[in-house]
Amino acid sequence: MPPKRSFLEETYLLYNKPEFIHPDPLEFVWRYKSGSDREIVGLIAACLAYGNVTQILKSVEKVLGPMGASPAAWLKAAPPAVVKKTFAAFKHRFTTGAELAVFLLNIKLARQKHGSLEKLFLQDYDKDEPTVERAIYKFIDKFNAAGCAPSLTPCPEHKSSFKRVNLYLRWMVRKDAVDPGVWTGVSPAKLLIPLDTHMRQVSMGMGITRRKDTSMKTAAEITAYFRTVEPGDPVKYDFALTRAGIRRNNVKTPL
Repeated sequence: MPPKRSFLEETYLLYNKPEFIHPDPLEFVWRYKSGSDREIVGLIAACLAYGNVTQILKSVEKVLGPMGASPAAWLKAAPPAVVKKTFAAFKHRFTTGAELAVFLLNIKLARQKHGSLEKLFLQDYDKDEPTVERAIYKFIDKFNAAGCAPSLTPCPEHKSSFKRVNLYLRWMVRKDAVDPGVWTGVSPAKLLIPLDTHMRQVSMGMGITRRKDTSMKTAAEITAYFRTVEPGDPVKYDFALTRAGIRRNNVKTPL
């Protein structure tokens, strides 16, 4: 039987705190104050969030280090040749320096053309759509204007759960003690659970889903349950449940 709201609220109050963010790539977003830096750093950190968490943190640090105090200012000023040269030796699992450069140049071009990553996302965001699913596909297609970085930005045709993009959107849209809430034009009510194997296992353990894949369909099913509990903020419990799951190894609904 799925968990009651009281259990979810108890877990949220217990774990949704800044002191539980580390080790999580979200910590890099909080390092910066401006919205421009935060939306850029957030996308870098979220899209590199695959593999061992220790290596993820090291890799994000290697990207942000050369960018100095303001990644937004550095990326705006750096010519494409400088971006490519700076990260030529970069490597994170399947992501090469050349691929990272394409990804960073896509950020640069998106901000040059649209003013911000939020404005690019809002071009295809429809507040009447039940979720951001369609907007995500459009966003990725337009974002990849300078070329595709497949290990960092997924292919919309595959209809995966887009875990890293949904994680990025959670960081950008929600605003509480954990999520910085940089963007203002997207409703938290439209967000989708950032689904990975761990969150699927947590959800199965709580009786929310029986699906054994990490597809967009599974993400939508899990999100639909949380929407019945918290209609205006269905992703509210994501951080707390995954953090609790990591610390307890398994989250079980109390009787």
